[in-house]
Amino acid sequence: MSQKDWLEKDYYAVLGLKKDATDDQIKKAFRKLARQYHPDQNKSPEAEKKFKDVTEAHDVLADAKSRQEYDQARSLYGSGGFSGFGGAGGAGFPGGGRSSSANFEDLFSNLNFGGAGGSGGIGDIFGGLFGGGASARTQAARSQRGSDVETEVTLTFRDAASGVMVPVRLSADTACSACHGTGAKAGTAPKMCPDCHGSGMTARATGSFGMSSPCPTCHGRGVVIENPCPVCLGSGVGRSNRTVQVRIPAGVADGQRIRVKGKGLAGSSGGQAGDLYVVVHVSPDRLFARSGDNLTINVPVTYVEAALGAEIGVPTLDGGQVRLKVPAGTKSGRTFRVKGRGLELKKGATDLLVTVNVVVPKGLSTAAQEALRAYEALADEGNPRVDLKPGR
Repeated sequence: MSQKDWLEKDYYAVLGLKKDATDDQIKKAFRKLARQYHPDQNKSPEAEKKFKDVTEAHDVLADAKSRQEYDQARSLYGSGGFSGFGGAGGAGFPGGGRSSSANFEDLFSNLNFGGAGGSGGIGDIFGGLFGGGASARTQAARSQRGSDVETEVTLTFRDAASGVMVPVRLSADTACSACHGTGAKAGTAPKMCPDCHGSGMTARATGSFGMSSPCPTCHGRGVVIENPCPVCLGSGVGRSNRTVQVRIPAGVADGQRIRVKGKGLAGSSGGQAGDLYVVVHVSPDRLFARSGDNLTINVPVTYVEAALGAEIGVPTLDGGQVRLKVPAGTKSGRTFRVKGRGLELKKGATDLLVTVNVVVPKGLSTAAQEALRAYEALADEGNPRVDLKPGR
């Protein structure tokens, strides 16, 4: 489709809408008409053309940027700003019947509306739709966000619990130091591609639609390099190594992913840098483990301590101890909660969960065995497995 044909189409009328239609109204109108004219549903000869027109209108109006460009161009077109060019009269242009050696396409390629260095021309308005608009694509390429980077670190359990600053070494692509990213040998410069004129794209017509594809001459770069840089062989890309200091917050869990904003790859031409993601692996500890945000520890107690009760010392993560009262008759495997002696997190201290396990003595002396026999007779506990008999 030519630019002239594009201007003459009223996409709002195609969807049955007014120019001030909202995005939601555009979406609803398209869905309704698309169902009505879809070739699978409507077998009439005109349905396919109607469906293409509706789809074309939606593609232009549903995107905020393309809709703005279309409205601006239509406004200039309707105001007579293009009168007297190329015999446009009779096709909706004022001044019909005049002739000129300038054609419609030349008009858009030569007009400039005050942009510095030739940018901002009316050709840019049509760039996204017809494969032209070199400055629009150059502007998009000029400010590209850098890629995100992911790496891994392994911490001890105690470092993960208390938080730590770790150095992370990164290797990444960067601008070649010899040619500063241009890809051209020192003393030379890339030249604008003669085929795409710097846009990096070529356009071709397929029926009523215009299709764009990367320029085969410059491979989408918009420039050609006649004298490649001998260091990067014309790629403009070098390799850099850097070390980033990353603060791992207290209480980080095994497998947690920490985001460090702006520490990924640098953006191109002033674009913001990507982010660095650090996946944390936590090594097991000899004493402590975690249950959610709480700290856990298993503490052995003797049979006498569990039976008669005792006050025992329990180690804490900070190297100190907390006193825990074990009630008489405590069963092996019982867990006690010690408030506020777990992890120190931003939201506050968590709890320490202490599980006591009764240790059965081995290698008892003859006197100890006799004492236990005497205890058995005195306690007269009976058979604790009496309820394990199979029922009928």
